[in-house]
Amino acid sequence: MSEKKMSSSRKHHLKSLMLSIAKGLLEEEEKEREQERIRYMAESCPPLSMPRSMQELLELCREIHHKIDVIDEERYDLEMKVSKSNKEIDDLKIKVVDLAGVKKPALKRVRMSADAMLKALLGSKHTVNLDLRANLKQVKKEVKEEVSLYARTLRQVIQSVTELWTSVDCELFVSCSL
Repeated sequence: MSEKKMSSSRKHHLKSLMLSIAKGLLEEEEKEREQERIRYMAESCPPLSMPRSMQELLELCREIHHKIDVIDEERYDLEMKVSKSNKEIDDLKIKVVDLAGVKKPALKRVRMSADAMLKALLGSKHTVNLDLRANLKQVKKEVKEEVSLYARTLRQVIQSVTELWTSVDCELFVSCSL
């Protein structure tokens, strides 16, 4: 079953009907509020009759003070209820956050050189060149003529392995310390 589109004149007519109904409802609510206000004022504040003697005036003042005290007590009680409710709401919000927990973002492994890492940590003002090979000890090689060819090749292999390990250790140390 295909739905037919409503014409613009029909839409406008329906919209104007809805607005007129809503306007009527708002006017009725306003009248009810006004009647409620008049009823409350008549109930709470009876018409004032001016006392003719000093004794009647003192009695009227006592009644007014008593009513003021009663209203202040009610206002204080309501304020306490509201503050207690607000505190409970805040506590419940905290509990909801605690129960939901904080979502940790998924971390990605990033390959970055030590220079780039230091530049990212310290900012662009601090340019640090980290040349790990410059900090290594320079070892003088004393080649003895008595060493055989086998010993020379073995020494070269060991040296290349140690250089490889020191460069790997330095890279690991830099990446672990940062």
